[in-house]
Amino acid sequence: MTISTIDTRTALIVVDLQNAIRAYHVAHPVEEVFANAGALADAFRAYGLPVVLVNVAGRAPGRIEAQPGAQAQSPMGERPADALEFVSELHRTESDHVVTKRTWGAFTATDLDAYLRSEGVTQVVIAGIATSAGVESTARQAHEFGYNVTLATDAMSDRSAEAHDHVVSSVFPRIGETGTTAEVSELLASTRA
Repeated sequence: MTISTIDTRTALIVVDLQNAIRAYHVAHPVEEVFANAGALADAFRAYGLPVVLVNVAGRAPGRIEAQPGAQAQSPMGERPADALEFVSELHRTESDHVVTKRTWGAFTATDLDAYLRSEGVTQVVIAGIATSAGVESTARQAHEFGYNVTLATDAMSDRSAEAHDHVVSSVFPRIGETGTTAEVSELLASTRA
């Protein structure tokens, strides 16, 4: 555990855990990722802290090298009618703030920063899929905006274990702190006692 503290006003940001993700092949059991993210969301709500649920409804318009066929396992291919709805394991409530993005990072062209600042948030805990895309981009942006960043490493996954492990071990320590769902929850409880 490297997470050192939970600020008084900390928000949870859950990236792209929407129904379209159920078909996304990831390195870690998706059921565990969903359950851990749901447990974090429940804990944050129990302490009256903001929960932000982020879904993705498109992609940035720039040219990319990857061919459309390479995106076959992507949640952005053929989508079911409820593709943008959040997975039931998150136990979405009316108090949750919803952000719909069209880029990897949740801060780009959304109201996320304005919402967090209006709530007095100084720290964010981030979870979701994919570790090396939406989660990493959102974490980098949060760091650049001046938030203390914590990454819940067992509440996220990526297409490959190598990509996930690289980001967790090489990128995240440079932009924040890491911890498991249990570690974040325990620290949250101890700072609220």
